[in-house]
Amino acid sequence: MLRRPALLMSVLLVSGCAAHVPSGGDTMAPRPMAAGAGRETARPAEPSPRPSPAASSLDPVRHGPRKTAMVALTFDADMTSYMEGQLDRGEVDSYANPRLIAELRRLKVPATFFMTGLWIERYPRVAAGLAADPLFEVADHSYDHKAFTTPCYGLGRTDDMRRSLRRTEALLDRLDPRHPRFFRFPGGCFDRAALKAVAAEGLTPVQWDVISGDAFATSADAIVRQTLAGVRGGSVVALHLGGGKPSGLTDDALPAIVRGLGERKLRPVTLSTLLGRR
Repeated sequence: MLRRPALLMSVLLVSGCAAHVPSGGDTMAPRPMAAGAGRETARPAEPSPRPSPAASSLDPVRHGPRKTAMVALTFDADMTSYMEGQLDRGEVDSYANPRLIAELRRLKVPATFFMTGLWIERYPRVAAGLAADPLFEVADHSYDHKAFTTPCYGLGRTDDMRRSLRRTEALLDRLDPRHPRFFRFPGGCFDRAALKAVAAEGLTPVQWDVISGDAFATSADAIVRQTLAGVRGGSVVALHLGGGKPSGLTDDALPAIVRGLGERKLRPVTLSTLLGRR
């Protein structure tokens, strides 16, 4: 669990993974979110990004086919050098969440995990276990969670986008040579140059159309409400795999999310299944 002195800085540096990305224009970095007011609500307050017709083949995937009962639950496994320092100093117990993984397995819920290279290196056994489980699939979330365009939630900007992608792809290839070639931008921030770099590496950028708000949530109920309020057939839901609060609330929210999907006649699948890639 995050200790109080480190909480605010961690949230600012880590939790931009599933922020609103406005449409239009060449620069698509999201605006920073307002600080919390102590209410039990999930962030961000802004609406989830609305899908629009693809402007080009470079544009990221935001959802799957709408005339389907399938939805994809996706989990970002973040790790930055700052987060590594927190772990080394004992300020944070873990940025993995075995309880969340166990809940997914118990409920038999397929999921897609977007992993940073640093996260894979920090938790090699957990990463290998996820990659080996037929219920799950693993994909690329950059090497060190540095932004591909700035400003982006205070994240530093990567010096070499393609090297960041290649380093993580090499790690993923060792885990599963057949892993899907999906990529999610750190902080959800990108511009045209970033999209071209991803395309040059043969990767498909994937955003979301439903943001769970778990990165800023103050209660599991808030995550459940925000997720179920926006989900529909073909949705890609953005969540986080983290062991400390606030993203550690995701494991508490998961059973109710799955139950709510069932009540709406929606079925969780991997992203590859939703997009017809497997």
